[in-house]
Amino acid sequence: MDNKKLGVIGGMGPQATSVFFEKVIEHTAANNDQEHIDMVILNHTGLPDRTQVIQKGNKEDFLEAISGDLRLLEMAGVHHIAIPCNTSHYFFEDMQRMTSIPLIHMVDETMKQVQQRFGAGSKVGILATNGTISSGIYRLSAEKYGLELHEPKEELQQLAMEIIYDDVKGNKDVSPAKLEALIHTLVYEQQCRAVILACTELSCITLTEFYRECAIDAMDVLVERSIILSGKTLTR
Repeated sequence: MDNKKLGVIGGMGPQATSVFFEKVIEHTAANNDQEHIDMVILNHTGLPDRTQVIQKGNKEDFLEAISGDLRLLEMAGVHHIAIPCNTSHYFFEDMQRMTSIPLIHMVDETMKQVQQRFGAGSKVGILATNGTISSGIYRLSAEKYGLELHEPKEELQQLAMEIIYDDVKGNKDVSPAKLEALIHTLVYEQQCRAVILACTELSCITLTEFYRECAIDAMDVLVERSIILSGKTLTR
């Protein structure tokens, strides 16, 4: 397979973009610099907050802001574009219509992997922003793959938002135990087979091995697809 240049629209948030980059490097089988993926990363932190845009119904604000990024990546000659932000995939079809470069569908790829791993009909939990939950993007994809998506009740959802916005985006030290408690509730009290970490801020938190077995990290799925589509091999 030919080596293909990868474009990345990041900054949503910047720490998550950094983690994405590090994971791509870590999971690409390479013996020298030249065997790694050529990447063009735009750390566009000024993009409007996705949850606020969705809740206010002002999608044109986001699309106008990201249109320049798509043009820059076209000029850079990338072959695929990864966007390490789950909530932004609410605008996926609109963004894809704005460019001829294939975008990697983080949500769809994640639900496909959940189905392959746990089987159709499985009940899976989700931890994400209010914007991702209310947009229904994971709900629609779950229906497509025959999965039962279990969305958190209000109290649990508020705790997830605190971790995402107050802790990670607020650049605080976050104890994995805080996130693991939410995963524990969804798996052991609400009988989910697994929990999708559907916010890249949650990917910035290193879980203990026990809870990693209960979680499907959408960031990891995006990393794997980005490496494969760039013509590289995953590390074992």
